[in-house]
Amino acid sequence: MMDERRARQLVEALLFVSDSPLPAERVTAILEEGGEADIRAIVQSLNDEYEQSERCFRIIEVAGGFQFAARPEFAPWIKKLFRGRRLPRLSMAALETLAIIAFKGPLIRAEIEAIRGVAVEGVLKTLLERNLITVAGRQEGPGKPLLYATTQEFLIYFGLNSLADLPKPRELEELLRNEEAALGSSDVAEESDSDGEDSGADREVSDSDREDFGAEREAPDSGREDSDTADATE
Repeated sequence: MMDERRARQLVEALLFVSDSPLPAERVTAILEEGGEADIRAIVQSLNDEYEQSERCFRIIEVAGGFQFAARPEFAPWIKKLFRGRRLPRLSMAALETLAIIAFKGPLIRAEIEAIRGVAVEGVLKTLLERNLITVAGRQEGPGKPLLYATTQEFLIYFGLNSLADLPKPRELEELLRNEEAALGSSDVAEESDSDGEDSGADREVSDSDREDFGAEREAPDSGREDSDTADATE
């Protein structure tokens, strides 16, 4: 039986080197002993230690796993470190489409377009390329159109542990409305059609908008779609 000190060291080491959130079950399998409750207890113990020693980081739970993250109060300086780098951006159209899929998915393209009132083929293509959504199967019925759902990458991108952590629809609607108003009056807002997204509301939004979905909660053609060989955005 591994002693507690050794177990804490191993869990800390595994999380430190992992390049993606590490589920408790995976940690348990590597340690070959204990259970999910034991891993959670160790993570809590480590976070208590980091808190007491006023460390600049802690362990958070995101996308069903654990990973290290800097504390939110250090964000202004961390942003300076990455200033000048071209970070992935999402347009308001993409954010709105993601919200629809997250809350109501899996959905076919025609259903998304009925809700948004515009074509979303270009937006879906962008979201698929960025692995924020995936094809989750086909809907039964004429043409068997593709169904779209969010991915684990979506949860990581927006700092969510699960879709249950999404803000309420009304809260999200207000956040998106405020963001759109801010973009309309900001000199840094950009009109973009480079990703082939629909012509309305295509202003780009920076990664800081992940917070609208729940970032570190401290530190997201109505025509035929009947061919397997059709474009992934059918």
